[in-house]
Amino acid sequence: MKITQAVLDQLTEQAKASPRLRMNLDLRNSDEDQSQRMLNAIEPGSPLPIHRHRKSSETVVCLRGRLVEEFFAEQSGKAERYDELERRCTEAIELSPGGPVVALNIPIGQWHTVRALESGTVIMEVKDGPYEPTGPEDILAL
Repeated sequence: MKITQAVLDQLTEQAKASPRLRMNLDLRNSDEDQSQRMLNAIEPGSPLPIHRHRKSSETVVCLRGRLVEEFFAEQSGKAERYDELERRCTEAIELSPGGPVVALNIPIGQWHTVRALESGTVIMEVKDGPYEPTGPEDILAL
């Protein structure tokens, strides 16, 4: 598959029409593919909770637009003990195709979220191993 500007444009239009203001395109070869590869179009205002992946690191590449990846500390060692006052962003990294940071790798278990800073933002995400849904213990409500 060629990832063209037309593919990114179509995905962005789908994201704009989605109530979640984001849309992904699965890049795996089949459901049995033992990897996770996707394009993700994210519009400003898309609600994405703080979350973590306990079995995989995550590589994020900004193909177009601008976004900020925010990292959070785990204060108590237990997610269920988080509350609004305990959450603190420990690092915010801006990604853009022409900027100083175009991609990053998020370590296994790192609490994080992403915010699109401009319309038309599209990222490529890659994770290890087969898809596993994120459980409630790995999501912090917004």
